[in-house]
Amino acid sequence: MPTIERRIGLLFAAFLLLLVIVLARAAWLQGVRGGELSADAISQQTETVTVPGLRGRILDRDGEQLAVSEDAATVFATPYQVKDPEDAAARIAPILNVPEEGISDALSDRDSGFAFLAHKVDILAAERVRKLDIHGVGTLPDSRRTYPQGELASQVLGAVGAENEGLTGLESHYQELVGGTDGEATITRDALGDTIERDTVQGASNGDDLKLTIDSEIQARTEDALATIGGTYDPKDATIVVMDPRDAEVLAMANWPQLDPEEVGDASEEQLSNHATGFTYEPGSTFKAFTVAGALEERAVKPSTMFNLPPTIQVADRTIEESHPRGPITLSVADILAQSSNVGAVTVGQELGAEDFDDWVHRFGFGEPTGIDYPGEEQGIVLPLEEYSGSSLGNMSIGQGLSATPIQMAAAYSAIANGGRLRTPRLVVKQGGERVDPPPSQRVISERTSEQVRKMLEGVLEPGGTASEVDVPGYTLAGKTGTSEKAVDGGYSETRFVASFVGFAPAAHPQLLVAIMVDEPKGSYYGADVAAPAFGEIATFALPHLGIPPQ
Repeated sequence: MPTIERRIGLLFAAFLLLLVIVLARAAWLQGVRGGELSADAISQQTETVTVPGLRGRILDRDGEQLAVSEDAATVFATPYQVKDPEDAAARIAPILNVPEEGISDALSDRDSGFAFLAHKVDILAAERVRKLDIHGVGTLPDSRRTYPQGELASQVLGAVGAENEGLTGLESHYQELVGGTDGEATITRDALGDTIERDTVQGASNGDDLKLTIDSEIQARTEDALATIGGTYDPKDATIVVMDPRDAEVLAMANWPQLDPEEVGDASEEQLSNHATGFTYEPGSTFKAFTVAGALEERAVKPSTMFNLPPTIQVADRTIEESHPRGPITLSVADILAQSSNVGAVTVGQELGAEDFDDWVHRFGFGEPTGIDYPGEEQGIVLPLEEYSGSSLGNMSIGQGLSATPIQMAAAYSAIANGGRLRTPRLVVKQGGERVDPPPSQRVISERTSEQVRKMLEGVLEPGGTASEVDVPGYTLAGKTGTSEKAVDGGYSETRFVASFVGFAPAAHPQLLVAIMVDEPKGSYYGADVAAPAFGEIATFALPHLGIPPQ
């Protein structure tokens, strides 16, 4: 009996010692390390995630959606929790439409506590991944930009980055308006990693809509016309601006080659750029209309003023020739413009004089940005009057020795077309629910001069004019062709050209204006061949589409 009692006593003492140790350990964990361990547990079971705010829509003038955002998801993994990485990758990869090898590599990194498998996955695909019920694989809320009209106006709209921020174009320029604000939520998971609770910390807010002046149907036809130019002449690049000259609202702004706005990751800065506002070129003969307008306004000439023109004209150290050889000829100012005579335009420029010529160049807005509501607009290059050389006036009278952008040419021609008022081109009519009022216009030429130049520009598309083959049945057209050598190494290239055309209709009361620039076309390089037919193609659709009756 004493032995049994002794053994029971020892066993009791052992249990008592163990109980004391457990109690001491519990007291130490709770009292000393309780806060630390609690924080660790919470961090393992609770995480804060970003809830993205959707970007506002970009709409055309009729409310058609050009760019919208939609809910999406990011698929992620906790690799060490995935039991069979290769099997999981084989099941996930086809749903996400990504290489299986990349998913397998991410899941096989057993030292990693977190890995992204795919960003901006559409909701249906993300739900299919979730239903695979693979332990260690989950989804987080995200959003993505989509383009209901495909590549339409892609460079103008601009690109959106991985964090849903605007990178280029209107997306960048109006980031604060359309960007929205992200929110935050806490997600609590159980020991197996499954979500058991979701709490909103801060709600997300969506961005406001941006409504443009763009007409989607005219934009599409304009891009078709550019595609024809691209397929026929394989230029380095090309751009077209379509505008209502009465209020300078841009109806279309297109670039070639086009860009897929959903695949901009490998695009170069050149491919992302909008050449309508960012490309400068010597306008060549399209500039002659401003030389003539200035001379008319200064009463240096009349449309009927006759000049005896030699085959060439010497201006200081430069001999200026016609685009095609000819003998001596007598032409009126109207004929000079219609036939695009270089010698004649230089003669008119000399009648105007260097000081007045410089004044008129700036009055028409050259040498400074137009102020269009678009980022990164170039201002062109205009030589200061004090830096004119002996040949500068002769060169600039025919659109050489200065540079402009397509949007500057469109805006300046609109002043000729609309009765003499220069207006700031517009791309946006509404920001959110607020209508954007147009900036004030300024008169640059009289209504009489505007009418005179319009009438003279009709001759360009009549028999004997440089674009006589362009025709839209029922409508009287007006415009001007341009062909310019590209400046290289202090001189001019004999193989690289810019072909251009600016036209408007109906000629007497213009409601449609089209400016076309084609950089380095191959084969023919004349504006009459390369650019002018696109004006006819666009006008044939746009005039009746806008409800403009034949006249």
